[in-house]
Amino acid sequence: MRSQDHDRIFLSPPHLGRHELNYVHKAIEDNWVAPVGPNLVGFEADICAAAGVPFCVALNSGTAALHLGLLLLGVGPGDEVLCPSFTFVATANAIRYCGATPVFVDSEAATWNICPVRLREAIEDRLRRGHKPRALLLVHLYGMPAQLAEIGALAEEFDIPILEDAAEALGSTWQQQPLGSFGRVGVFSFNGNKILTTSGGGALVTHDPTLAARARYLATQAKDAAPYYQHSEVGYNYRLSNILAGIGRGQMELLADRVKRRREIFRWYQGHLAALPGLAVAPAAEPPGALSNRWLTTVLLAPPDPADADAPPATPETLRLALETRNVESRPLWKPMHLQPLFAEAPMYGGAVCADLFARGLCLPSGTALTDSDLRRVAEALAEALR
Repeated sequence: MRSQDHDRIFLSPPHLGRHELNYVHKAIEDNWVAPVGPNLVGFEADICAAAGVPFCVALNSGTAALHLGLLLLGVGPGDEVLCPSFTFVATANAIRYCGATPVFVDSEAATWNICPVRLREAIEDRLRRGHKPRALLLVHLYGMPAQLAEIGALAEEFDIPILEDAAEALGSTWQQQPLGSFGRVGVFSFNGNKILTTSGGGALVTHDPTLAARARYLATQAKDAAPYYQHSEVGYNYRLSNILAGIGRGQMELLADRVKRRREIFRWYQGHLAALPGLAVAPAAEPPGALSNRWLTTVLLAPPDPADADAPPATPETLRLALETRNVESRPLWKPMHLQPLFAEAPMYGGAVCADLFARGLCLPSGTALTDSDLRRVAEALAEALR
């Protein structure tokens, strides 16, 4: 390993400032380390302001928020939920938590999100089979807004509520409206690799006060209104702690700067990798009216050239291993859910687009603390590998 490659470059590590300590210290000084406290209330208000919604329930993970969101929409055993195949497993797992079945839909090439054409095909086919989908779990992958106009029109036409998985998309907008605010329920993640973090955490947002109250009730073990512990239905221990919410309050002050820096990193890669053969930063263009937080910069390799059979094609795995020799972390794109053993029996509509993206794509280091020197190291390692 070269001497200048000694320090590891991580894919998307936490990036904390000094703001977070003020809130955490205050919680400890006040001995307010139990789940509910001023930091939690303040963090929820901060999220509401950033997402443009009136109600927020901060939770211990984005997955918990997905689970509660589905429950709020009435998803239960025997139901079907429309879901992109090209996503992180937590999206589909939450459907299974409810005893429901995911109905997977392929991506479209422009944003890599759920394809409106395939979505219509899936809805109409499920209706012919006598199964109206209970909900649509809409994901904004890698921070890129989905085709909201077309998807929203389909959801309205068929009266299917949207649960908006904006776990990767805090700070992204469409028509200047924050993602997470378009569905009946929206979800964010504050996991350690997200654009902002609370170490581990998530949030559920909504415009509906009844849904917000229901989420808060379910997230605190569904305790009945009684002076003793009485429970009439199953609840969950899903609330975020006051300490971690303090980290979140400090992080929220940095959201605009963090989005700006992620977008700068994306543009740096675009400019400096443009000359590399057979490699493209993608998705390159944002749809009209869309602004992506560019949570992770991703690249696609060109398809193998059948006329050049003697040259071994580069693959995401050969690039990943080449970056590892320079102590640089990278990651394949999400493996589609319909290719996962766990969901082998689930219905799938299409599949060629997201399977091709997985076969040719790689996520590059995109953390907001990266220096130009770090980025050059990544670019040099990619150039070496492609040579």
